[in-house]
Amino acid sequence: MATVILVRHGRTTANATGMLAGRTPGVGLDQVGREQAARTGERLAAVPLVGLVSSPLERCQQTSALILQHQTGSPATTEDADITECDYGQWQGRSLSELALEKLWPVVQAQPSAVVFPGGESMATMQARSVAAIRRHDARIEAEFGPDAVWVAVSHGDIIKSILADALGMHLDLFQRISVGPASVSIVRYGPHRPNVFATNTDSGDLSWLRSSAPGADAPVGGGPGHDAPQAEHS
Repeated sequence: MATVILVRHGRTTANATGMLAGRTPGVGLDQVGREQAARTGERLAAVPLVGLVSSPLERCQQTSALILQHQTGSPATTEDADITECDYGQWQGRSLSELALEKLWPVVQAQPSAVVFPGGESMATMQARSVAAIRRHDARIEAEFGPDAVWVAVSHGDIIKSILADALGMHLDLFQRISVGPASVSIVRYGPHRPNVFATNTDSGDLSWLRSSAPGADAPVGGGPGHDAPQAEHS
């Protein structure tokens, strides 16, 4: 299958103040977040992207724009509400320090599959819609551009964590073991036998190896040779 690069939006004003933004309109990147997203765009400049799918929320749109600024081609772009932020319902807009005192908080930490946010959605629903959307876009992009195609999905922390948990074969109750920082890059390839997770939560490093052809369907016994080191630049 094609390769999807999962990018979380850069830091926001809400992140910086400890507020759970959720789907609150008008929450954008702060200066740190813009710099983070620009650096991610610079990393991805080494990869000819064929498409970009973004959450419709402003912080993801801003991150997407900074990624696209560094692309020499013109990747097809689209929005998909199925990879938008979790609907936190009555938790939205409140401080994390206040939410940590709620009876639901320990359940969110230890048993996310049992969580239904008051006035919002369940975490199981969040995972189901986001995983289905990523797999749907991945199949569409491979059908159009072939198995070597690379595309980006720009989304949110809990969304990406739930997608990675699915790709890793982890139960949703274990997904809090995964960290996804602002503007981080995670990489997944969906194959005929299983997903292959190439990276999680990276904020530096060469990505030019993604220009090479996709590996075979079978996992390399013993780990395989890996990818070539980046070429040194000559002045």
